[in-house]
Order: sequence, then C-alpha cells, then structure tokens
Amino acid sequence: MVNKELIKNIILDSQSRQYPEIWNRDLKIPLNSNKIVTLSGVRRSGKTYHLFGIIDELRKKGVNSSRILYLNFEDERITLTSEDFDLILQSYMELFPDLNLSDCYFLFDEVQEVDGWEKFVSRLYSSVSQNIFITGSNSKLLSKEIATTLRGRTLTYEVYPLSFAEYLEVMFPKFNLDKSKDRAKVISYFAKFMRQGGFPETIKMNKHLRNKVHQEYFNTMLFRDLVDRFKISQISILKYFCKRLIANSADEFSVNKIFNDLKSQGYQVGKDSLYLYQDHVEAIYMCKLISKYSHSIVKTESSRKKSYVVDHGMGISLDYKFGHDKGRVLETLIGLEFIKSGKSINYSQNGSECDFLILDKEKIQRAVQVCYNLDDESTFNREIKGLVKTCQKFDLKKGYIINLEQDNTILVDGINISIVPAWRYLIENNR
Repeated sequence: MVNKELIKNIILDSQSRQYPEIWNRDLKIPLNSNKIVTLSGVRRSGKTYHLFGIIDELRKKGVNSSRILYLNFEDERITLTSEDFDLILQSYMELFPDLNLSDCYFLFDEVQEVDGWEKFVSRLYSSVSQNIFITGSNSKLLSKEIATTLRGRTLTYEVYPLSFAEYLEVMFPKFNLDKSKDRAKVISYFAKFMRQGGFPETIKMNKHLRNKVHQEYFNTMLFRDLVDRFKISQISILKYFCKRLIANSADEFSVNKIFNDLKSQGYQVGKDSLYLYQDHVEAIYMCKLISKYSHSIVKTESSRKKSYVVDHGMGISLDYKFGHDKGRVLETLIGLEFIKSGKSINYSQNGSECDFLILDKEKIQRAVQVCYNLDDESTFNREIKGLVKTCQKFDLKKGYIINLEQDNTILVDGINISIVPAWRYLIENNR
C-alpha cells in the first residue's frame, strides 16, 4: 500500500534527478496555455521525454524545482487507487508548505494506469493549478474520458516515433544539401532510417538488439495495452490479428478475410469481436488506418481501410515478408510521415489509383504516389497513369511520385509530375 512518505521520496527523487539529453522534436508544447495538456501516443515514442523537455525548459526559465511535481504512474512503487490521489497533494504540500500551488506545475506520466484519474485531474485543474500535463498510451481511452470529464479544458497532442527530419536532427544535425558529401550522408542516413524506424530508444542499436526491443514493444502493447486494459480473453486470436494487421501494412485490410481464415482453421470468434480488436489496435497506436476517399463522409468512414504499422522499423522486426518488400516499407514510412506531421490523408481507387490524397478542410490539396523503384517501364507507366487520372479527377495541376532515387519533372496530359527521392521530399516538406 502506498503511503505519504513513499510519495514524498518519489517527488524529491524526481526533483533532484539529472534528466538525460533532450532531443529536439517538431512538436512544441506550450508551457502556459491554462489548459490541461494531454500527450497521447504509442509506447516508447517519446512522451516521457516531452515531459522531461518541459521540465528542462521550466528550469531554464527560472522555475524552481520545488514548483515542479512529476510522477510516473508506471513506477511499480506507485500503486494508487482513485481514493489515494489526495495523498499526492497532501504529500506535496507537506514537503513545501509555503508554495502557492496555483504557480506549480503538475506532470503525470501514463496517468491512465490509475482508474479515476480524470476526476482527480479535473478537480486539480478547477481548484489547485491550471499548469497540468498528462500522458497516456491509449487515444480512445483518453478521448472518451476527456469528452465526458475534461471537456473544454484540454489541449491534446499526439506523439509518434521520430520523423526523418527529427532523426537527422539527432544523427546529422548540421547538413548542407549543396555539399555533395553532406548530401551523400543524408541519403545514407535515410537508408538507415528506412531499416531502423524511428523509436528513439532503438536508433543507435545494432540490428539484433533492435529486433529484440521491437518484439518487447509489441508484447507490451499486446498484453498491457490490449489484453489487460480491454479484458480480452482470446489472446492467441488477438495476437494473430495484430500480426496480420502489421504484416498487411500499406495494403487494404479486411476483417472479413481474417474472420474466414480463422474459421477455416477451426477457431471460434465473432466478427464483431474482430472489429473491436481493430478499434482497440488503432486506439493504442499499434497501427494507423486510413480510409478510401469519397465525396461522402459516411462512405469514406465506412470504406475498407489501409493499415500502416505505427513504426516501419518495428514492422520489419515483426514480419519477415514485410521487411523484404521495400515498396511497402517505403509507402509505410511515407504514410507515417504524413500522419506525424498532422496531415489528413486518404487513398484513392476505382479508376484513379493513388496511394495518398492529402486534404485540408476536406479539400484535396495534393496527390502522392509512392514507388520504391521506377526503373521498370511497366511500373513507371502504371504509377504515372494512376497519378494523372487522380489529378484530373480532382482538378489538380501537379502530382508527386516519391521514390528512392529518381529526381525529375515531367509533363503528362497537362499534369506536372514531380518525381522526387523520398529523402528530399521529406526534408523540403518539413522546412
């Protein structure tokens, strides 16, 4: 059972610790928004480091460490129930009785580990301080609770593994593309990023260790975020479902097909359960699903989805065939980059095949094809045909084909087609 002395020790430990090096991330968190700032995202994507970055920034601005309360609710020493939350405030006030709590900052990591957290945070915000930052690994859990209890009081940000620009900021921060040597290094780093993915902990690991860590990430998501949180009993079916979803990255995903495959193997599972699994998997950020574009919002939402594993490096570690299909790896990487940058994306089919439509306020702004290698003439013609038809259908004057190496611009049927290497596209569209 937790007690105040233990909580006091944990608070003092966190206030005196030296935090590790904080990498620059594209996502900037406001310090004084007068809102409850919520960071949600897949495990190990850097949410905790964002909190460390907030603490570091506050200290640089002259905020004394005593005014900063950080607690990680995954700390095995913190076994709170909803009734115990008051012990946190009691312990903090006993440590620093002269503090004005309204000027203090409260940072709660993986707060969803304790049932009833939302009522405590709401009360803290209403009566104690409006400087509150929370993280969690389950988007729909947080969204549901925020909608009912914290409505109008929150700013929510999604945290993903490193983008390529963020990866370069760590590995090669001061490059100059006008220098051929730097450009060659950037291309080399893109090849590494394509193999490794962007989980911050893994980018400097060797392949063997990285694969093992990715496996551990998957198992933690499976058992802690899915089985434990959603009380799922058919674990073997759930694991099979998750593996199929990951293996299917950058392809259309059919729950009905998995249902028939399981049924043919003698497994008893309802189709509704599989649809719930799909929702849960997306809720914990294991995979992201994008819809087929339609002018009808209802048709778009009900369309068959394309699946993208939340980190292409993890997908490579988990599925051998996916790892050797460089075209799907590249498409997954590009799709994730769009998602990380906050873009709204769909895909297009039915006569105008295109991997990504980028939307702004429901209006299509850009059409993008992704193809690893355009050397084969039939592949080149197929990609051009799909892109041109898409641009004509949606009245776009320009389209993009992102590939590994080719860098060129061509005019086809009045449509300017920019053929651009992935590394260049991601750098230029991040600036």
